[in-house]
Amino acid sequence: MIRLRGITWDHPRGLGGVRATAAAFEAERDDVGVEWATRSLQAFADEPIERLADRFDLIVLDHPAIGEAVARGRLVPLDEQVPERFIAEQEAGSVGASAESYRWVGHVWAFAIDAAAQVAAYRPDLLERCAAELPRTWDDVQALGERARSIGSSIAFPTIPVDAVLAFLAICRSIGEEPCATADRVVGRDVGAPALELLRRVVAAAHPESTSWNPPRMLERMSTTDEIVYCPLAFGYSNYARPGFRPKLVRFAPGPAGDDGVPRGTLGGAGLAVSAARPNVDEAIDYARFTADPRIQRTTYVEGGGQPGHRSAWTDAAVNAASSGFFADTLAALDAAYLRPRYDGIVGFQDSGGELITGWLRDGGDAGAILGLLDARYRASLPNDDRRSET
Repeated sequence: MIRLRGITWDHPRGLGGVRATAAAFEAERDDVGVEWATRSLQAFADEPIERLADRFDLIVLDHPAIGEAVARGRLVPLDEQVPERFIAEQEAGSVGASAESYRWVGHVWAFAIDAAAQVAAYRPDLLERCAAELPRTWDDVQALGERARSIGSSIAFPTIPVDAVLAFLAICRSIGEEPCATADRVVGRDVGAPALELLRRVVAAAHPESTSWNPPRMLERMSTTDEIVYCPLAFGYSNYARPGFRPKLVRFAPGPAGDDGVPRGTLGGAGLAVSAARPNVDEAIDYARFTADPRIQRTTYVEGGGQPGHRSAWTDAAVNAASSGFFADTLAALDAAYLRPRYDGIVGFQDSGGELITGWLRDGGDAGAILGLLDARYRASLPNDDRRSET
């Protein structure tokens, strides 16, 4: 029997769906087995794919890693190996720009098996206790922070470096400028400075541990204690909206609206790629197609704990009933989410830019100076041919 090895991240959302599809695939293919290992969420965001491609046949990855992986020849161009109609169906069933996020230099390098974006999370019971409505604007968020304290609770905003920089980019987009749209700057001062100040104000009003949390850590606290009423922007995890997953049910909604009235966050999600450095490419592609299939996405994958990437699952009545409406409630936010660049170098910029922003949130200082440093690091991260958005 051929044994395929896959790597994903260590959360039920990351492991549950692929483990369930591995069992279903093996039931159909007695000649192929699939085993899954996990890495941390931080490693998922920034561990070089080339290190994984030598050891794993299947790689669940974040779309900004595509440019670096492709530049080093580590992934199989899936559009050259599967029927065109399958690729077309995946693109037609995309949630927001999820499918587009894995297309680069004219090829498809992963199937969007998981879709996510920064959205709002809230505890309906705690909102009711502090007699508050779901925030619609950033001013509403700050007002809720004050009301939450009246019941001994708070708002939260996970802002470890990678989440801080992605929140900053999303806020810039909601204020009115597409970040990283040119080669000379991340964003203009007239947008970047207000975005930084808004981020600072909300973090200052949030739970004091926010700067040490990533989204799942924040959601764990939110779903097991009464410390957190609301979070304006964090990558959505449908698991916490499933009754019985944790003691307290968390609901999700689009985040605060920007100047154009549209709630916007940064696009996340995960793609399933096939290593070009391993021997069983055909079998790995068969499993990847099986996992990305719309029927499997809205049944086996989501039932196993995964957060599907196919639109048919997000609009499925049974899927929504099992998750307190998570998918229907946040779909519009994913459709409007900001798609990050994927060039070879963007992951390093995310890391260094996030450190700059979290340092500024901690120590204060001149916002213009931080924006200047962000611009310098962004320019240094660009490849010589400056392919920021080539598809």
